[in-house]
Amino acid sequence: MSEVKLATETRTEFGKGAARRVRREGRVPGVLYGHGTDPVHITLPGHELLLALRTPNVLLSLELEGKNELAIPKAVQRDPLKGSLEHVDLILVKRGEKVTVEVVIETEGELAPGTFLVENVLNTLSVETEATHIPESVTVSIEGLEAGASILAKDIALPKGTTLVTDADAVAIQILAAQAEEPAAEAAEGEATAGAEA
Repeated sequence: MSEVKLATETRTEFGKGAARRVRREGRVPGVLYGHGTDPVHITLPGHELLLALRTPNVLLSLELEGKNELAIPKAVQRDPLKGSLEHVDLILVKRGEKVTVEVVIETEGELAPGTFLVENVLNTLSVETEATHIPESVTVSIEGLEAGASILAKDIALPKGTTLVTDADAVAIQILAAQAEEPAAEAAEGEATAGAEA
């Protein structure tokens, strides 16, 4: 996975007014914590951070006071209307360190012929992996599956060095038969017609 370098500054002003000033300058307030250290209040470049966060579990290389720190996003607050970044919490990580993250489940392939639906019971898997090798997603094949088939968390292949944290027997994906609604609609029309005739 690629690292995204961000020029980071510490901040000493707090509160809503200070946060608004930071955002007006095109930066995003955040907190960096982990490894038993005191939380560090920082600001990050808004546009670059927004682009970086498009990659799930992105690894951020932060240039902070002459040092280089690695971090991953833990919590991101966005403006509910504009979608702009309001605040970000980051966790410090080290190369070789194992972290637990949520990884998106993606499906590939075509279901067996017929009217079947794919239900994603789980959208993500919780996995433990090295901080510098976090997979963006995991892919599972649904090729040829029919109604009643299900894929468990343990059936999904994980990249080397990644272990499953989610309950192994949890259903991740199941295939359902599509419910036909037309006959019910026709029956309702029939009842309405009968009522009109009476």
